[in-house]
Amino acid sequence: MFKSIRLYLDQETNKEDLLRDFSGFGYNYSDFVQEQGDFSHRGNIIDIFPVIFEDPLRIEIVNEKINTIRSFNLRSGNVTAQHQMAIVLPASSHKHAPALGAYHAAGEEVPVKSFVDLRKGDYVVHVNYGIGVYRGIMKLKEKNKQYKDYICIEYAGTNKLYIPTEEINLLQKYISFYKKLPRLSRLDTRQWQRVKEKAKRAVSSYALELLHLQAARLKSKGFKFSPDADWQKDLESAFEYEDTIDQSKATTEVKKDMESDRPMDRLLCGDVGYGKTEVALRAAFKAVMDNKQVAILVPTTILAEQHYNTFSKRMKKFPVNIRMLSRFKTKKQQSDILKDLAQHKVDIIIGTHRLLSQDVVFKDLGLVIIDEEQRFGVKHKEKLKRLRLMVDVLTMTATPIPRTLYMALMGARDMSAINTPPPDRLPIKTIVSQYSLELIKQAIARELRRGGQIYFVNNRIRGIDKIAGDIKMAVGPGVKIAAAHGRMSAKTLEPVMLDFINNKINVLVSTSIIESGIDIPNANTLIVNHSDQFGLADLYQLRGRVGRFNKEAYAYFLTP
Repeated sequence: MFKSIRLYLDQETNKEDLLRDFSGFGYNYSDFVQEQGDFSHRGNIIDIFPVIFEDPLRIEIVNEKINTIRSFNLRSGNVTAQHQMAIVLPASSHKHAPALGAYHAAGEEVPVKSFVDLRKGDYVVHVNYGIGVYRGIMKLKEKNKQYKDYICIEYAGTNKLYIPTEEINLLQKYISFYKKLPRLSRLDTRQWQRVKEKAKRAVSSYALELLHLQAARLKSKGFKFSPDADWQKDLESAFEYEDTIDQSKATTEVKKDMESDRPMDRLLCGDVGYGKTEVALRAAFKAVMDNKQVAILVPTTILAEQHYNTFSKRMKKFPVNIRMLSRFKTKKQQSDILKDLAQHKVDIIIGTHRLLSQDVVFKDLGLVIIDEEQRFGVKHKEKLKRLRLMVDVLTMTATPIPRTLYMALMGARDMSAINTPPPDRLPIKTIVSQYSLELIKQAIARELRRGGQIYFVNNRIRGIDKIAGDIKMAVGPGVKIAAAHGRMSAKTLEPVMLDFINNKINVLVSTSIIESGIDIPNANTLIVNHSDQFGLADLYQLRGRVGRFNKEAYAYFLTP
């Protein structure tokens, strides 16, 4: 069984027993907690820095019961979170464990995270019984008439399951990528077992498919691109910034893949604004120099427009025909582009998932560049898998999905990482606060004083015009404010976005359509309303819209 020390509020214990347990788990006693594996105490307070935790814990014991469990900042000592329960893993067996997980013997059942932080009403998953609602810890009388603590979980039909606290490792918080609430499992059926069996079959199927795909790629011969031509050197020397070490290394790795006879499948991972696009641009130009066509696949029409402008500007001195295919184009324009593409009159085509349609035909496709692959649907990814067998593929991402990153780390895909920021890049000041119209007014006023622009993100289309009106009233006349969202027609949306890009609009109130790729040097204040309704990856991407150049940037994440 998986070994751990389980702590929860109102648990009966005493300081001496707990200190002895921590010592037995390989933790080192110290006057002050300084790093993972340390613990200390003063009075009724015990501090411990469990392995794999981001912050140490402070445990207060009152009348031989755990009164509080809190995380605190190591430098300031300030409390960062309150917890109802926690799991402490042995320190001795995790000295070399990675920051995101712990090694364990085969067959052991380990929680997804070492830290379980539940509140009454949270959805939880029990390994053997499925999805339920956590209702708290209750004392139940056993046969020997002694009371014991049990975790109460409510399932469908208001059936309740009581789990001994020592089995807390079989429980974890329910996590989903969807906003829809999960359906509760039933205790009187095999429903949960069928769900688990289906998941196991899906994993096995995916693993088998991955093996077939990799085997096919290793056996197949790809196009072997030529070494850099003189024009390639001219293009790269015209780059207005100095390459970072990582950027230069990534460029070399991509070119080496392209010059081999094996189809490239490389993941280019780097923070927003760290120069991934320039690496992709050089790869695209290299492909064109060998008379091959390039397809650049992006998740949004706005990003397609941005990439089109970037590629056109950088390659304007060279005879490269670059076109964009998106819903901003009329049917006639799309038809003409597709005709030219099939006849190889187009060298580089930039577009959304529209590029994966059946009517898109290439004369001689040599390279596919995918920006943020995780934002495409399952059907689109199936077509991309087939492409990987035939042509070189370069995937760019700032927030790689765990599976993609794991595949890269395990060697199933090659990976280049750009970890170094541009030399003049300043860190983004990030503020988390309650919603306040006065705070919004101050943030906008400060940015306007230095001649900048502001993003205000509200992820619900309903009421977005009212929000824009409220901001307009708060900041007063003279400030140009416009709203933008994905349901606007292309004819309406495009002029708004172009006006913002051209600094004719001061504040853009929009949904998260700005999340990927908009690159506006003058916009350096971001305000996100209802930030608690966004995923962490989404907030990370949104924050990347500001602070991309050498101006100090601000990101405000507002909550109710």
